[in-house]
Amino acid sequence: MSLFRGATFYITAHHLADLPAPLGPEIAFAGRSNAGKSSAINTLVDHNRLAFVSKTPGRTQQINFFSLPGGVFLVDLPGYGYAKVQRELRAHWEQVLSTYLQSRASLFGMVLIMDARHPLTPLDEQMLGWFAATGKPVHVLLSKADKLTRQEGQKTLRAVQARLREYAPNYTAQLFSSMKKQGMEEAEEIIGSWLGIEREYKKIAPGQRGLKPGARTP
Repeated sequence: MSLFRGATFYITAHHLADLPAPLGPEIAFAGRSNAGKSSAINTLVDHNRLAFVSKTPGRTQQINFFSLPGGVFLVDLPGYGYAKVQRELRAHWEQVLSTYLQSRASLFGMVLIMDARHPLTPLDEQMLGWFAATGKPVHVLLSKADKLTRQEGQKTLRAVQARLREYAPNYTAQLFSSMKKQGMEEAEEIIGSWLGIEREYKKIAPGQRGLKPGARTP
């Protein structure tokens, strides 16, 4: 069973006061504008247009909550780093994002999307720094990995993993491609472990993933 399949829109928040009351574990998705965040979300939830994908960076201007089966919430944060966003709006979202990431009790972890060709930008580092004080896990999806050769991808992954270890032992990374559907199971297993459901994945043989526990192959 896909951890993210069955996601439905729940609510949009523009200000901290608009955030819904905590109803269950939340997994935040963050990333620099045009890093492939919306595409990664749509790939994981198996829905083409749950998160809006645009060729114009900076289109996500709210915090969007999506409800998942089992009472979990996926939280799509505004993309950051788009130069054409007005200074006042940029300052507003920096304040909202930092406060949400550092103080939301129901937030279990953050998935940070980075373009595999340009990882660990100064703003990515800022996001990692904001979150480090919480002690909660971060998993980096190095998106658009299909744009790199295998050798380039592995080199980038090792470099990012080494940098993440300087922040915390529970900061992890993987290669990911929405175009090629690469890395979906690995992402689900790691995020599932944050929610305490890693045993479900370990009990299912690799060839049987996608089946409900106890189900048999045809």
